[in-house]
Amino acid sequence: MASGVMNVTTAALDWLSAAFDAPLARAVVFGVHIDGHLVVEVLLIAVILFQLSRKSYKPPKKPLTEKEIDNLCEEWVPEPLCPPITKQIEAEAPILESAAGPHTVVDGKEVVNFASANYLGLVGHEKIVDSCIGSLEKYGVGACGPRGFYGTIDVHLDCEKKISNFLGTPDSVLYSYGMSTIFSVIPAFCKKGDIIVADEGVHWGVQNGLYLSRSTVVYFKHNDMASLESTLEKLTRGNKRAEKLRRYIVVESVYQNSGQVAPLDQIVRLKEKYHFRVILDESHSFGVLGKSGRGLAEHYGVPIEKIDIITAGMGNALATDGGFCTGSVRVVDHQRLSSSGYVFSASLPPFLASAAITAVDYLHENPSILETLKNNINILRKGLADVPGLEVTSSSLSPIVFLKLKKSKGSQNSDLQLLEKIVNRVLHEDSVFLVLSKRSALDKCRLPVGIRLFVSAGHSESDILKACESLKRVAALEIA
Repeated sequence: MASGVMNVTTAALDWLSAAFDAPLARAVVFGVHIDGHLVVEVLLIAVILFQLSRKSYKPPKKPLTEKEIDNLCEEWVPEPLCPPITKQIEAEAPILESAAGPHTVVDGKEVVNFASANYLGLVGHEKIVDSCIGSLEKYGVGACGPRGFYGTIDVHLDCEKKISNFLGTPDSVLYSYGMSTIFSVIPAFCKKGDIIVADEGVHWGVQNGLYLSRSTVVYFKHNDMASLESTLEKLTRGNKRAEKLRRYIVVESVYQNSGQVAPLDQIVRLKEKYHFRVILDESHSFGVLGKSGRGLAEHYGVPIEKIDIITAGMGNALATDGGFCTGSVRVVDHQRLSSSGYVFSASLPPFLASAAITAVDYLHENPSILETLKNNINILRKGLADVPGLEVTSSSLSPIVFLKLKKSKGSQNSDLQLLEKIVNRVLHEDSVFLVLSKRSALDKCRLPVGIRLFVSAGHSESDILKACESLKRVAALEIA
C-alpha cells in the first residue's frame, strides 16, 4: 500500500516539475497505470468543490447614522413623471364656445369648422336635440353603473337592436366611449400566442388594443395588398403551429391617419385564402360609405357576414358619443362577459343612445344627405388640387381630406411646426378652423403628418371655397 501511494506522489511531483516542458508522467496505483491528465482533473474538481462549499464572506452590517440618512435624502432626486415640456411641444388648444357644428365659435369668433368629424351635419340638429331632451326628462343623465350591474336601460337595448337591423347583423353591443370600443374588443378576442396582422397606419386606439392583447403582432405596409398577402404567406407557409392558433387581420375602413379607404373585397379574399378572421374598425365609414351609409361592406358589395367583427365610434356620423361592436350572437355575448370597456365602464348615458337611434332613423329616411356629403368632398378635393407645397393624398371617397407636404423639411417635428403655422394663420386671419394629425409620444404610426379637413354635409359650397382660398394664400406665404 505504501509503495503504491509513493508511486502516485512521485509521479505527481515529476509531472509538476516538468510543467509544460515534457510529456505528462504516468502513475501506478495498485498496479494500475493512470494518466497524469486524470490526476490533474481530479485535483481541479476537488479544488472547485472545496471553493463552492465555502461560505461567502459577508462584511458586518453597520447601520447608517441619522446624519448619513439625512444626507442621502437631501442628495436623492426622483426621476420626473413625464419628460420636460419644451417650447416645441407646448400647445394652446382653441377653445370652443358653441356646439361643434359646420360653424362654431372659437375664442369669441365664429369660424367655419373643418376640425370636427360631423359628417352628416347632425350636430345641433333639431331632431337630435329633441330626442336628447326627451331622454333626459325620462331617464336623467344615466345610471352611473356598468351594464352588467345596474346600468342597462331599455334605450340601450333599443339602440343595439336599431344598429343590428340597420347593418343586417344578428346582434350588437354598445360601449360608453368610442375610442375604448376598438381597444377593448381586440383584447377580448386576441390573447397571448395568437397572431395579428395589422396595417402599419392604424390609429392609436387600435395600436393600444394590439398592445393589450399581448398577441404576436406583425405589420404590413399601409393599405398595400401585396404586402398583406406576402405577410400572410410567410406566417402560414409550412408553419403547422400557426394552423392551430387564432389569426386575425386588423384594418380600418377609412384610415384616420391618412384618409385612405381599405380595399375590403381584396382583404376578404385574402382572409378566406389564408384562413384568418377580420376585425374592421368603421368609425369613419359608418353612415358615410355605401348607397345607404351602411359602411364599407355595402360600398364593395361584400356580404356583411364575411366580416367577423365590426366596430365603430358613434361620434363621427351620428352626432353623439360612444361606440358599438356588431357581428354574430356569439361574438357579442362574449364581449358582455370579457370586454373590459363593457364590463367595467359606466353605461352610455341614455340621452346619447337616444341620439344615436334618432340619427340612424334620420339617415334611413334621408339617404340624399349622402349625396350632399359626396358632392362636398369632390368640391373640396378639386379646390385643394393646386395648393402650393401641399398635396391631397386621401381617397376620393374619404370624408377625411388629408393634405401633406410635397417635400418634407427633414423631420416630423419640422413638418409639424410648418403645418401648425399654416393652420394657425388660416384660423386667425380667415376664420377657418383646421386640425393637424398630431400624435402623442405613445403613437407608433410612421405615416407622414399632415392637415386633416373633416368634410360635413352641413358645409355650404361657400364654406368649402373659403377654406380652399385661405389655404392657398397662406401656404404660398409659408412654404418657400
